[in-house]
Amino acid sequence: MMRSETTAPLGLKIATGMVLLFLHFPLLIVVLYAFTTEEASFTFPPPGLTTQWFGEILDRQDFWEALGLSLRIAVVATLIALILGTITAAAIYRSKFFGREAFSLMVILPIALPGIVTGIALRSAIGLSGLTFGYWTIVIGHATFCVVTVYNNVIARLRRTSQSQIEASMDLGASTFQTFRYIILPNIATALLAGGMLAFALSFDEIIVTTFTAGQQQTLPIWIFSQLSRPRDRPVTNVAALFVIAATFIPILIAYRFTRDTVE
Repeated sequence: MMRSETTAPLGLKIATGMVLLFLHFPLLIVVLYAFTTEEASFTFPPPGLTTQWFGEILDRQDFWEALGLSLRIAVVATLIALILGTITAAAIYRSKFFGREAFSLMVILPIALPGIVTGIALRSAIGLSGLTFGYWTIVIGHATFCVVTVYNNVIARLRRTSQSQIEASMDLGASTFQTFRYIILPNIATALLAGGMLAFALSFDEIIVTTFTAGQQQTLPIWIFSQLSRPRDRPVTNVAALFVIAATFIPILIAYRFTRDTVE
């Protein structure tokens, strides 16, 4: 039997296109003015196009230091999130205890709260603990919300995993570790990859929480923000923004590829 396909009304298509244009127009402006020939000009259309700013930013040592710091923080925060998020998801899924739903809510709360609230809370907690603000305090701050992305992906995949496979593995004498390695891990592998990619993207371009936990450290988003007060560095700043867009867009695209539901 042939399945008929319905076409969206023209008005809905136009509205969808307008929404997409509204959402992505600022990104297009950043891309366009990364190639402008004028240092401080934001006239439209641009007076000319050039790639000279890409060469200039490659010679900026402060840019490379900020980029390297952001990458190191994102990698470590993602690894922490993968471990803690997976353990938490497995514990919530496998155990039934009083207050389980409340505990699950507390896990996802850091990403639900406004970033400034999370940042203030983290700064107060870190200040009371006596830790020096720097690399590890940024990692701790990023891990608090990166855990949520991994947890959400893993718990959703575990709920779709057949319980009979786990029970059969245990009935055949497999240990808890063997069941996790041969049954659970293959089923949640793509969820872990997607959660890790999203966590990396969130950590790499985070600025609000970072501002409260960085101390004297300068990640790439903070470096870009500081460059906005220098009009003659606008094209260089736009080029740096392209790096951030690429470093966040690609992981998000991969995560979407592994988490979308395919309809047969």
